[in-house]
Amino acid sequence: MFVVNVDWFFMSHRLPIALEAQRQGYEVHIATELTNRKEAMEQFGLIVHPILLDRSSANLIDAIRTFWQIVAVFRKVKPDLVHLITIKPVLLGGIAARLIGVSGVVAAVPGLGYVFLDRGWVSRIRRKVVASLYRLALGHRNLKVIFQNPDDRDSLIDLTGLSMNKVEMIRGSGVDLNEFRYTPLPEGTPVVLMAARLIADKGVREFAEAARLLRKKGNDVRCCIVGSPDPANPSGLSEAELSAWEAEGIVERWGHRNDMANVLSAAHIVVLPSYREGLPKVLLEAAAVGRAVVTTDVPGCRDAIDPEVTGILVPSRDAQALAIAIEGLLKNSQRCTAMGVAGRTLAEREFDIQQVIAKHMYLYQQLMTAGK
Repeated sequence: MFVVNVDWFFMSHRLPIALEAQRQGYEVHIATELTNRKEAMEQFGLIVHPILLDRSSANLIDAIRTFWQIVAVFRKVKPDLVHLITIKPVLLGGIAARLIGVSGVVAAVPGLGYVFLDRGWVSRIRRKVVASLYRLALGHRNLKVIFQNPDDRDSLIDLTGLSMNKVEMIRGSGVDLNEFRYTPLPEGTPVVLMAARLIADKGVREFAEAARLLRKKGNDVRCCIVGSPDPANPSGLSEAELSAWEAEGIVERWGHRNDMANVLSAAHIVVLPSYREGLPKVLLEAAAVGRAVVTTDVPGCRDAIDPEVTGILVPSRDAQALAIAIEGLLKNSQRCTAMGVAGRTLAEREFDIQQVIAKHMYLYQQLMTAGK
C-alpha cells in the first residue's frame, strides 16, 4: 500500500513503481487525498482508498483525523508492506504502521519541506515537534528510509539517530529515457523555462526578477513559467501576483502541462531557483532531453547536475546571480549544446527510471523476506 499526500503527485512520481510491483504479483493499494485522478488510477487496476490529507494544515485536530483514517485503512486492508511518501504520510503512516503491526515499511523522504525552510521561533518549535514525530515514525524494526540527496539524509540522521542500515539512497523518481529523448536546441528566440509548482519556495519570484533584469539589459529572450498555483501550500503565490508579471511582459505563463517532454524540448535553458529540494524531477528530465540547467546551490538542486558540466549553480534567493548565469549561457550557444549533451549522458548513467524501479523492487523483496 502506497500512502501519499495527493493523487496527482502519485501519478507523476510513483506510478511506474506501482505498476511494476503489480506486474511482479503484488496487489497494489493507494491511500491518498483525491483531486481528479481516482478513475485514472483505477484504470490501471490500483485499489484506491480516499483519505483527507490537507497539506497546508498544521492543525493538530486535522492531523489526528488523518492519522485515524490511515489506521482504519491499514486495519481494513492488512497490508504486508506500506510505502509512505512525503512528510505527513511518513510521520502519520509510520506511527500507524507501528500501532497496527504492519510487517514492513518503506519511508520515502523526497525533501524535508517548508518546516525546515521557514524561519522564526514558531518554526523552531515546530521543527522540534516534527523531529520527535520522525523518531517515533521511523522506529519500525523492519524499515527502509529512502533519501534523494545526502544533505536530507544527514539532517534526518542528526535529528532522529536513524541507523545507517535503515537508509537507502535513490536519486529521484527517475526519467523514462524513451519518452524524454535528446533533441537539438530549437531555432528562434531563446526560451528560458521554469517548470514547477508556483510557490515562493521554488524561487518563482527570483525567476521573475531575473527575467525583468534580462529584459532591462536588452536580451532577446522569452522567459516562460510552466505550472499551476498551489493554494494548499503555505508559500503558494497568488493569481494576482502571477498575472501582474505577465501583464508587465517579463514572463509568459504556459499553465499546467502534461507533455513535459515537448515543453522541455522547446526550451534552450531550464531554470529552477528553488530554496531546497529532494531531487527535482524537472531537472532530471531537462538533462534527458539535453538542456543546460541553471539552478541553486542548495540540497537536491546541486545533486541533480554536474556543476559546470551539465549546468550552473547560483546562490539561493539571488535574482541578480540567476540573471547573470542565464545571460552567460544565452551568449554562448555552443556551451548550451555541450552541457545538454553531457546532461543526456548523466541522465543515462544516473537517472534511468528502470534503475529506480529495480532498486524499489529489491527493497520490497528485502522487507517482505525479513517480515516473514
